[in-house]
Amino acid sequence: ASHCRGERCHKVKYPSSFVPCHTSHFSFNLWPMVEMNLEYTGDLRALATHGPSGTVIQTDAPTDNMGKGESFSPTDLCGAALASCILTTISIKGQNKGWDLKGATAKVQKIMSDDLPRRISQLNVDIEIPNQFSEDDKQEMRHIADTCPVNQSLNPDIQVNLKLEWV
Repeated sequence: ASHCRGERCHKVKYPSSFVPCHTSHFSFNLWPMVEMNLEYTGDLRALATHGPSGTVIQTDAPTDNMGKGESFSPTDLCGAALASCILTTISIKGQNKGWDLKGATAKVQKIMSDDLPRRISQLNVDIEIPNQFSEDDKQEMRHIADTCPVNQSLNPDIQVNLKLEWV
C-alpha cells in the first residue's frame, strides 16, 4: 500500500478495538506510553521511578559484577518481568473466562552468559497454577504464556525454558 512506511506496518498486531483514522494512514500511537525516570545514586545503584504511580525501585549491580547484590539487578528485573507478564497476561484473559489464578506462583532462574558481551543467556521460569482448569483452558494458558508481551520482546538468543504446572 502506498501509505506504508516500510513492511513493518504489515506486521503490527492491532488490538480488537483498533479503528484506522479517517485517512488512508494508520495511527501508530495506539498504546499508551509509560515514562520511567532513573537516577544513578552511586555505588553501582540506581533508583527507578514509575511515572504514573510514583513507585520507586532500586537496582544494584550483582555480586559477580562488582555490586553488593542487595537489590534486584537490571537483568534480575528482566526475569521478574517475564514471570509477572505471564501471570498478568493469563489473568487478563482469564477475567473474561472466569478464571481465578489467585495463589498462582512463579520461580525464575536467570543464567548469565559465560562469554562477552555480558548478557542473559537463559531464563528458567516455573509457573504453578491452581489445578481447577479444563485441558482446553490449560492449553490456552500455555499459548498466552508463550506470547506475552515480555516474552515477545526478549532477544531470540535468550533461551527461555517455560514450565506451567497445575497443582
